[in-house]
Amino acid sequence: MRIMCLNGWGGKLHDRLIPYLASASPDILCLQEVVHSPATGKDWLDYRDGDHQLPQRANFFRDVCVALPDHAAIFCPAAQGVLWDGAEAVPSQWGLATFVRRSLPIIGQAQLFVHKDFSPDGYGEHPRSRNAHAVRVYDFVKRRVVFVAHMHGLRDLSGKQDTPERLAQAHRFAELCSLFAEPGDCVVACGDFNVEPESATFGIMGGIGLSDLVAGRGFTDTRTSYYAKPGRFADYMLVSVNVDVLGFDVVAQPEVSDHRPLLLEI
Repeated sequence: MRIMCLNGWGGKLHDRLIPYLASASPDILCLQEVVHSPATGKDWLDYRDGDHQLPQRANFFRDVCVALPDHAAIFCPAAQGVLWDGAEAVPSQWGLATFVRRSLPIIGQAQLFVHKDFSPDGYGEHPRSRNAHAVRVYDFVKRRVVFVAHMHGLRDLSGKQDTPERLAQAHRFAELCSLFAEPGDCVVACGDFNVEPESATFGIMGGIGLSDLVAGRGFTDTRTSYYAKPGRFADYMLVSVNVDVLGFDVVAQPEVSDHRPLLLEI
């Protein structure tokens, strides 16, 4: 089974990202920064936040659904705000999506917020609402249940240091995993955590029996050349002790986002 985790950067590198996902076709894809704008048929809209402007694939969720037609798709919005088509404001949802190959039955799933709650009237002030999603799937080949959860950790404008809000989000994510994974499940927890490897997040996750594969296996960079800021860690993948890791990589090429894909084979 191949499990991929990726922050999709709102589909900004659509022409590279969609062919990559179609070709890689992981069994389970955990995707963050997903845009869903059902009110428009436009391909591109602009995100504006003060002086910051970023092109966004207006229906990024739909695009990935088309690229992975053999997958069940679940979109989990964290907020609805506004993107822009020139001077026209377009309502647009933003959040997580999970894609599961249809040959893997989903026998359970859960969704919760790790920071704040759903924001229906705008993206809000930083740090904004953030959520998490988990699925339990049955693997007929290995006769096992695999539990996969992912989250997008909050962004703090002051940096990636631990804060009370980040510690609370770690406890919430650990709660999701410990409450909904059954004894004996192979557990995989991943996402763009927006913290450094020294974060107390990993002690909290370690308390429920999960260990990180990124820093733990000597990787020092989860960002691509599109990210020019210091601090090259953001994305992590953790596993329980009963997960037989056949392969793990932080994929450097092709560059399909400002984050690198994490790819696990179990």
